[in-house]
Amino acid sequence: MSGEEYLEVKFRLHDGTDIGPRRYLSATTVATLKESVLAQWPKEKENGPRTINDVKLINAGKILENNKTLGECRGPICDLPGGVITMHVVLRPPSAEKGSEKQPSDSPKDSKCMCIIL
Repeated sequence: MSGEEYLEVKFRLHDGTDIGPRRYLSATTVATLKESVLAQWPKEKENGPRTINDVKLINAGKILENNKTLGECRGPICDLPGGVITMHVVLRPPSAEKGSEKQPSDSPKDSKCMCIIL
């Protein structure tokens, strides 16, 4: 296990609270990090994520792709020895029901308005 490198990561939520820090292998994928966020999500917070597709992780101003590893995503700033990498967590807003969303969008098409200038 001499070639394995561990990085310490914490996740900053929208309200300023943190999840972590925890240690992850540099070979850990972003999808696995998102699963970790889901598992550690505070139960008292409303509208938590349901799947990893509801979560976006941002590090150094870049949205991280699910198939990338932690080692591929870190920047030169993260190379500080003993430093903790802070990743920002952004959630996809909850979607409305499909049936109720489509009806209001159809109604403006049915109504017609005219202006007559004399």
